[in-house]
Amino acid sequence: MSEVKLSAQLRDTFGKGSARQARRDALVPGVIYGHGTDPKHVNVEGHGLLLALRTPNVLISLDIAGGGTELVIPKAVQKHPLKRSISHVDFLIVKKGEKVTVDVPVVTEGELAPGGNLLETLLNTISVETEATHIPTEVTVSIAGLEAGATVHASDLVLPKGTTLAVDGETPVLQVVAPQAEEPAAEAAEGTEA
Repeated sequence: MSEVKLSAQLRDTFGKGSARQARRDALVPGVIYGHGTDPKHVNVEGHGLLLALRTPNVLISLDIAGGGTELVIPKAVQKHPLKRSISHVDFLIVKKGEKVTVDVPVVTEGELAPGGNLLETLLNTISVETEATHIPTEVTVSIAGLEAGATVHASDLVLPKGTTLAVDGETPVLQVVAPQAEEPAAEAAEGTEA
C-alpha cells in the first residue's frame, strides 16, 4: 500500500465557530494522537482527504506546516448526516514496522453451486493484525461450488503474508443457505375457506 501525501496546518482555535470557518475554507478539522504524544489539532485539505478516504485503512503522510511530518491512519471519520461531507477526522500515528489492528473488507469471487442457493454474508469486514505500512485493501474468498449448508470461517480466509487474524478462527464469515420455498398446501387451504 502506498502512502497518500496530504498537507495540514496546526490549529490553535477551537469550537464550532473555528470548525465551521475551516470547512468554509475547504479544510477538515482533525486530531492526531498516539504513541504517548500530546494530541495535535490540525486542519487537513478537504478534497485530498475525501479522495484518500475512498481507500479503506489508507496510510497518510501528513505534512504539517510548522509541525513536521506524521505517518497516520484514519481511526474515526465523522460525516455530516445530510451532506455526507467530512466534518471531523481522528488520525492514529503509526510507525514503519509497527503492527496495527484494522478491519478489512471481505470480497467474494466465484459462483455458488447450481440449485438456487443463497449466500448470506455474516461479516462484511474482518479484523486483522498487520504491519501499518502493508495494510491489505481487502481479503478475497472463493465461494465457487459451495453447496447449501457450507460455512466459511475466519480461519478459512487466505490472508496476505505478515497478516494474522485478530478474531477467533471459528467466527463464521459467510454461509450458504438453501432457498426458502413457500408451502403450496397452506395457500390452497386458504383459498377453499373463502
